[in-house]
Amino acid sequence: MAAVTAGRARPFRSVLYIPGSKERALEKAKDLPADAIIFDLEDAVAADEKPAARALLAQVLAEADYGSRARIVRINGLDSDWGHDDVAAFAKAIAAGAKVDAILIPKVSTPADLDAVAALIPDVPLWAMMETALGMLNVASIAAHPRLAGMVMGTNDLAKELGSRFRPDRLAMQAGLGLCLLAARAHGLTIVDGVYNAFKDEAGLLAECEQGRDMGFDGKTLIHPAQLEIANTAFAPSEAEIDLARRQIAAFEEAEAQGLGVAVVDGRIVENLHIVTARQTLAKAEAIAALHAS
Repeated sequence: MAAVTAGRARPFRSVLYIPGSKERALEKAKDLPADAIIFDLEDAVAADEKPAARALLAQVLAEADYGSRARIVRINGLDSDWGHDDVAAFAKAIAAGAKVDAILIPKVSTPADLDAVAALIPDVPLWAMMETALGMLNVASIAAHPRLAGMVMGTNDLAKELGSRFRPDRLAMQAGLGLCLLAARAHGLTIVDGVYNAFKDEAGLLAECEQGRDMGFDGKTLIHPAQLEIANTAFAPSEAEIDLARRQIAAFEEAEAQGLGVAVVDGRIVENLHIVTARQTLAKAEAIAALHAS
């Protein structure tokens, strides 16, 4: 479980949805350069396929090797016909040794939604789909839940609830995205941005990844393997950022040795708070390198 609960140092640049009902897709995912996989039993699986998908996925996660990729199972909501059976099946599978790093709960609107699942499946970190208007308003209390390790923005469902139109700047999403980011950072949670639907639009995806990265998201959820490279690059520290971080740390340490409280790098003041950010940048770069090496 440590891979999912370790916080922001563990990379979640690319989080790919894979239908739990598609055996070929489940096999292919073993070799994809995704930091994490959401094995989906909810939206990606038709109603008449859900029982078979549940059984297939439980078996696959008991037997298959997905390497260093975080394995997250999105169940159906407990208010559906399938949610309780999903939770029961994976509680049993995990107890028997299936490799599941987290359970992702759809449409989390209050902490009670987490309590209900937590009571049924012990010892597994929970993640929350943040995709309802009520969830946005309650996110501070949701993020404080002791079992919660991460949040996923469900921007499609949120747009549906808001009645908003698509805009490249995601103006309608900004309030919800910002509230969830604040709550995640206040409680040390991983948080990943919503999907970009036009999977062949590389320029649009890059722009949305850059917006999410600049806001502070750890990564982006993706609907197609073709989106992986763009997300992995966008949410990784660039060579220029790594170089600057190293120079800031060196300059600050030299200033400290001289009894000074600040340094100057590239004409800008560097204080201790900048060194915290610089060390986080280097830690993330090292974690990404380690992920590729494992």
